[in-house]
Amino acid sequence: MSSKIYVGNLPYTIDDASLRQNFSEFGGVLSAKVMMDRDTGRSKGFAFVEMSSAEEAQAAIAGLNGMSVSGRSIVVNISKPKEPTTGYGSGYRDNRN
Repeated sequence: MSSKIYVGNLPYTIDDASLRQNFSEFGGVLSAKVMMDRDTGRSKGFAFVEMSSAEEAQAAIAGLNGMSVSGRSIVVNISKPKEPTTGYGSGYRDNRN
């Protein structure tokens, strides 16, 4: 069981500090990072939080999943490892010969 949590459907106004504060109610927070768009500097609406233990992560998921934050129902679950990519372009191919 992992202690890394995915948090989705976040309001764009939330920052790392408020995210950390919300999750600290359930135990030690090792890291809390809201993902930002590198071009605009605006939140992408999701984040990752790492708790001190898997038990604390489960408690945070149970306590916060579905909770309303600034009118948005947030999604909180265990973070899944990123799928490996094949490294091939954007998916569009010109098949004309």
